[in-house]
Amino acid sequence: MKTILGLDIGTTAVKAILVSSEGKILDEVSAPHNLISLKTGWAEENANDWWNNSVDTVKRLKDRNPDAFAKIACIGVTGMVPAIVMLDGNGEPIRNTIQQNDARPIEQIEEISKKVDQEKLFALTGGYTNQQHVLPRMLWVKQNEPEVFAKMRHVLGSYDYIVYKLTGVFSIEMNWAVESGIFDIRKKEWLTDQMEQFDFDPAWFPKVGESMAVVGEVSANAAKITGLAAGIPVIAGSADHVASTLSAGITKPGDLLIKFGGAGDILYCTDEIKTSPKLFFDYHIVPDHYLVNGCMAASGSLVKWYLGDILGNYGGEALKELDMEASKLPPASDGLVILPYFLGEKTPIFDPQARGMMFGLTLSHTKAHIFRACLEAVIYGFKHHIDTIKEMGFEPEHIFATNGGSRSKFWCQIAADVLGKEVRAYPSHPGSALGVAFLAGVSVGVFTDWEQIHLFLTDSRTYTPNPDAVKVYEKSYRVYRKLYEETKESCRDLATLYD
Repeated sequence: MKTILGLDIGTTAVKAILVSSEGKILDEVSAPHNLISLKTGWAEENANDWWNNSVDTVKRLKDRNPDAFAKIACIGVTGMVPAIVMLDGNGEPIRNTIQQNDARPIEQIEEISKKVDQEKLFALTGGYTNQQHVLPRMLWVKQNEPEVFAKMRHVLGSYDYIVYKLTGVFSIEMNWAVESGIFDIRKKEWLTDQMEQFDFDPAWFPKVGESMAVVGEVSANAAKITGLAAGIPVIAGSADHVASTLSAGITKPGDLLIKFGGAGDILYCTDEIKTSPKLFFDYHIVPDHYLVNGCMAASGSLVKWYLGDILGNYGGEALKELDMEASKLPPASDGLVILPYFLGEKTPIFDPQARGMMFGLTLSHTKAHIFRACLEAVIYGFKHHIDTIKEMGFEPEHIFATNGGSRSKFWCQIAADVLGKEVRAYPSHPGSALGVAFLAGVSVGVFTDWEQIHLFLTDSRTYTPNPDAVKVYEKSYRVYRKLYEETKESCRDLATLYD
């Protein structure tokens, strides 16, 4: 038996997983770290916390599984994308990382949008300049922290940084580059002219590697720190949402994944490069396959807000009772529709000034109605993305669900009813760490067929749509779609109320 180590550099924790060549998860551990938000809209983290947590989780796996740990054949690292880690000439971080959901570079987005031909940019990268792109956030550092910017010599992503700490090799994985906004997705090369236009040195950005390419080996120094054996191959890795897609068994065109995380991800697998101004684009881990995808700013975080901030940390038996009450209510919550734009919205509207809304409230509505409407709002957002995917000429054939909400039978049934299609949920899905571990296994021949990922997917539930509920949701969804269009100007007025 051989084993594979997978590391996931997440927003709130580092997760480590050890899997076997026989298709079993042997062990998994995690270590938490903090998001740093010094000002409204800022999202930063300390890259050294990621490394320290990686060391901690690896050591714990070794202590708990000494025999299996000694048989590690390869290591894969996944993480948030495109987080930005800026390093000096010694490979040390020069400031906190700037996360992918950081919303500070509003002025820089406007500046770049005026200087860079946006239609040409879309043709090359599959997207227009937005807050998730690397250039606006780095330009903010240049303009606001010039003494820090002057120290910059290398730029990496979250998982690229851990790969560097393990191997001593600077590398960038394909999908960090794809999502950076400064990379030609067809020619697979950096857009150096755009970097130079803003006085960025192209040499800061390492060579881009395919996800499963081995970029180095565990160095003697890293081996001493982590307890790993020196010389273990380390692959380029994967964006977390892409790795999670693989670990949900999404390997064929027509497969679609909905992820019930704090944010909501929607990923559709295709075998052709096709982009939309309303969605993101990524290379799939599976060769010659691609992912058309979107991200809702608030998904599970909307439900958490309602249960926590509004109801006062509603949980345990109280939550079970609320869940039961909400399940007895009719579809569409007796005429209550919620817009889930409580953090603005990314895809498919790209509007940071969008606002959440509860529409149709009456004195007969209860906390259970609002709870159910929150769950429905997230699925309406998923359906909006699926409609956008259909506008591109694609037709989802199979829908899979993962992450926290996939453990709720009630929420998954709402998903089947709103989407009008069978949904298969994986309630105990281990996520991105498994995906990148499997990828590392494929890289060194431990796994020889992509379908072997299904060896790990033994816990699933299937939900079939209720025809009567489908009809009601079709009507309420039309109201949902109209609400934003009819109120977006008012949302902009509210966003500038105190300017």
